[in-house]
Amino acid sequence: MASIDPSQADTAAFCAAYDVPPEVSANCVVVAGRRADASVMAACLVRATDRADVNRVIRKRLDVRKISFAGMDDAVRGTGMEYGGITPIGLPASWPILIDEAVARLDMIVVGSGIRGSKIAMAGRTAANLPHAEVLALALNSPG
Repeated sequence: MASIDPSQADTAAFCAAYDVPPEVSANCVVVAGRRADASVMAACLVRATDRADVNRVIRKRLDVRKISFAGMDDAVRGTGMEYGGITPIGLPASWPILIDEAVARLDMIVVGSGIRGSKIAMAGRTAANLPHAEVLALALNSPG
């Protein structure tokens, strides 16, 4: 874990300020889905250069009819973390952690630490081995 300037926590600013290639910066986004009366929240880890395929891949994997990115208040409340610093580490045990295969293949990724004032560097395979983690082709530009 490394301390950073909290005002530089957003991906583009962080990469520019700390000379980190966007290809190794991974964003942990929170999604919320619904089917009838059942709700589910999940974390999705994709490279900063990619966009998660929420409406097709993630919706299907979570088996929900409606899905969207969780609102800031819901993401903060559900994770107990600061918005802009959400990490796949320490999420509620009921949450699936969906990791894009491109992230899992990287020797090093940089992710949030739970707060805006630091980042964590780890191997992509370490993220893939977190409890409740599943590696999928999540990015819109993923082959397959």
